[in-house]
Amino acid sequence: MNNTAQAGQRGKDIRSDCWIELQQNEAGGNHIILESKVRSLYGRQIEELLQKGLGFFGLHNVTVRIEDSGALPYVISARFEAAVKRLLPEKNQSFLPDAESQVQTPSSRDRFRRSRLYLPGNDPKLAINAGLHQPDGIILDLEDSVAPLEKDAARILVRNTLRLVNFYGAERMVRINQHALGLEDLQSVIPQKPNVILVPKCESKENIEEVEHAIEQILREQELSWDVFLMPIIESAKGTINAYEIAQASENIVALAIGLEDYTADIGAERTLGGEESRWMRGAVLNAARAAGVQPIDTVFSDVNDMDGLFASSREARLFGFDGKGCIHPRQIDVVHRAFAPEQKELEKAMKIVIAFDEAEKCGLGVVSLGAKMIDPPVVKRAHRTIEIAIRSGLLTQDWKEAYHA
Repeated sequence: MNNTAQAGQRGKDIRSDCWIELQQNEAGGNHIILESKVRSLYGRQIEELLQKGLGFFGLHNVTVRIEDSGALPYVISARFEAAVKRLLPEKNQSFLPDAESQVQTPSSRDRFRRSRLYLPGNDPKLAINAGLHQPDGIILDLEDSVAPLEKDAARILVRNTLRLVNFYGAERMVRINQHALGLEDLQSVIPQKPNVILVPKCESKENIEEVEHAIEQILREQELSWDVFLMPIIESAKGTINAYEIAQASENIVALAIGLEDYTADIGAERTLGGEESRWMRGAVLNAARAAGVQPIDTVFSDVNDMDGLFASSREARLFGFDGKGCIHPRQIDVVHRAFAPEQKELEKAMKIVIAFDEAEKCGLGVVSLGAKMIDPPVVKRAHRTIEIAIRSGLLTQDWKEAYHA
């Protein structure tokens, strides 16, 4: 058995994280060796937190070495717990920081999901202020962005992040791993009340049923009761063929998302800027989502420096029928929101439809017309949605009807 274990990140370019090494000794008691630029300000608090952790896990004769790069307490406790479990796998307790109830975000099936910002689950510096960029959703990623040997540490860090970090109204999402590793992820994250679980590389309804069964079991065993929505990610030819079946696999599914990097590799195509190789797939997934009554969400735009390309891609996605797009950098969020906002001509038409609908209701009419054209209920519903997006995008105020009649 190894007598040392490490967790966390170290180096001159690391921020808001720490590196912890535990060394099990035969005797001599516990010792803490702290290196930190903020030692004069927070050294005592850091040492007290580590002493608390040593006591929590019942550790004796352990030397703790910590190189701190401005880590917050919830990060330090996560790194400490990961190191303990790597040193002593039989220690299966969770060293949980006190949760902050105000960080929880209410959600609903049909809330806006124009933008969802991916954050690597093992890098705390990106999560701390992510909500200030005002994405509709924040994804703490445990899958592709986390190296295989760091999955265990990332899971603990994401758990603590959900307990303590305020995302200022953004939907709290977690992308879990596939299969057995993903089920382990759920054990850690579900009790922290995430809004949405993203199921990667989903290829069948059985993938969803496995995840949903695990979530239900966790909630039941821990006597918890809240909604956990699901967002399958379609990333293969098989998943595309089964997209409608997947979308109907659970009442908790709120959206279908697309992952084109894996899809293009799966079909043997090279991903292009124009996206010709994925148009059929995007159309198939979009139609499956609409037929099942869930939101279709487009893939990410990978060039974080090409804002014009991002806007064009996002505008195309909206015109194609998608409700949102993935983001891999905060600077992409505002561009996506602008692209998914209605154009002036579209907005004016929606306002006229809503006003005509209101007038028809006041008159007790069962039929809505705009000029000589009859307006069907789905058109009215879409107009209301356009108005909601315009208000959310700052193009209209809540009292727009008063100004319209003025």
